[in-house]
Amino acid sequence: MTGPIVSVKWLNDHREDPDLIILDASVPKNVLGITPGHQGQQIRNARKFDLKGSFSDLSSPLPNTMPGTEAFEEAARALGINQDSKIVVYDNIHAYSSPRAYWMFRAMGHPSVAVLDGGLPAWYQSGYPMEGTVEKATYSPGNFKATMDEAAIKNASQVLQCTTSADHLIVDARSPDRFSGSKPEPREGVRSGHIPNSVNLPFPELLENGLFKSKEELHIIFKQINPEGKPMTFSCGSGLTACILLLGAELAGHEQNAIYDGSWTEWGSRTDLPIA
Repeated sequence: MTGPIVSVKWLNDHREDPDLIILDASVPKNVLGITPGHQGQQIRNARKFDLKGSFSDLSSPLPNTMPGTEAFEEAARALGINQDSKIVVYDNIHAYSSPRAYWMFRAMGHPSVAVLDGGLPAWYQSGYPMEGTVEKATYSPGNFKATMDEAAIKNASQVLQCTTSADHLIVDARSPDRFSGSKPEPREGVRSGHIPNSVNLPFPELLENGLFKSKEELHIIFKQINPEGKPMTFSCGSGLTACILLLGAELAGHEQNAIYDGSWTEWGSRTDLPIA
């Protein structure tokens, strides 16, 4: 693997590698209101990463909750993923839900994972092999072992502590109008506003024509909001697009990054938590 992202050319050049597993992490809906192109299609030999199903804690009232280590391990093994697997994950909207899958594998102790820059649209535009979507398939069980990195994920109590810390920065990936509270939240019962002392960095600002901006451009963006290079915790509406910021931060050279898994869905629903 060449880093947190790979190009479509790199993936096409390496897709015959027996240790390579391609995962489709597309989700049915997105906050951008985009209708994905190429529906019903996938990269040839891709496997379905069910972000809303087997790779979520369905017992949680919150969306997209990280499952426990045993559940994650079981779901990964069912996809035939091994300890030495090289994983490339993509989605059908350039870079939307795939960074979430990337972060989950990293948080579960698997470093050999990357996001396909440009996703399925870039793959299609390059004329590389595609096929009809395979929703259900059986693979030889893998030997993947999940080991949770506790520093990679934060709960509401930990984030609350961060709001009063001068040594930590909370970054919100939502749109400016949702961050300011001028636009109502899309989920019923969720208050408007943002976490106190957090800063806003809408996730589309890291992308250009569906691709991540250059490392130099990303470095400038993060330097503007975090000139001191503090550890960062990323939040959004449901823990999905926060991972786009985390991936961008890693590309920019920041290493101390975490995701607030409950994100604004949890924070805005709890009246015991302060809002700004």
